[in-house]
Amino acid sequence: MCFDHDSRPPIAPIAGGSLDAQEIVLEGTDGNRFSAYLARAAEPSGAGMVVLPDVRGLHAYYRDLALRLAEHGVDAIGIDYFGRTAGIGDRGPSFDWAQHVPQTTYEGLRADVTAAAEHLRTTTGASRIFTMGFCMGGRLAFLADGFELGLTGVIGFYGWPVGPSRNGTPAPAEVAGTFEAPLLAIFGGADEGIGADAVAAFEHALAEAGVEHRVVTYPGAPHSFFDRKHEEFAEASAAAWDEVLAFIGASAGTA
Repeated sequence: MCFDHDSRPPIAPIAGGSLDAQEIVLEGTDGNRFSAYLARAAEPSGAGMVVLPDVRGLHAYYRDLALRLAEHGVDAIGIDYFGRTAGIGDRGPSFDWAQHVPQTTYEGLRADVTAAAEHLRTTTGASRIFTMGFCMGGRLAFLADGFELGLTGVIGFYGWPVGPSRNGTPAPAEVAGTFEAPLLAIFGGADEGIGADAVAAFEHALAEAGVEHRVVTYPGAPHSFFDRKHEEFAEASAAAWDEVLAFIGASAGTA
């Protein structure tokens, strides 16, 4: 399981850092219409982030995360996965995501990520596009490296790098040869679902494919540790956020 509906990113707000934010509707390359949340930076750096949620889809955690990114100069857009089966709009904590996740498809997810990346480019003027995802979205963020989107980098928090999925997405380790951009992978050392062997297999696949990468594991941290509610993992969360900002800064050529 990933974040609860009362979870929030463990990132302190910066007053005046974002220009505006709004709920929007995007249309994928296959005609699907889906919900998204766009946060624009008051002082844009030229970087743009496609935020890919966990299995619950677009909820408050990811809207907050988009705002925190915008406050750091990164225009950000969080997307929802369930436009095809559940329609548009905020569904609240009672949403039966377990029924809808298996109805998503690799082709549909790819179409939606592509639409979000293009919206960032055309609407905000961002010239360096990243993906950043968590859990199901972490796996998708890795896979997006092979979507031929001209990405500058990809960031995945505890995204399953090996094995099958509920919606037919390939294992990132198995398609690492398609990846085009540098990759940052963040894992918890106490994640019961993603063990050290899986992380090692992913690192090996990335190295074999010649993908520039950094893989960081925080000892003792569980799956979904990057959460304000988990105060006991505040140090790991702060370090992970520093990794994210350094990765964006280095890859985008910003300080």
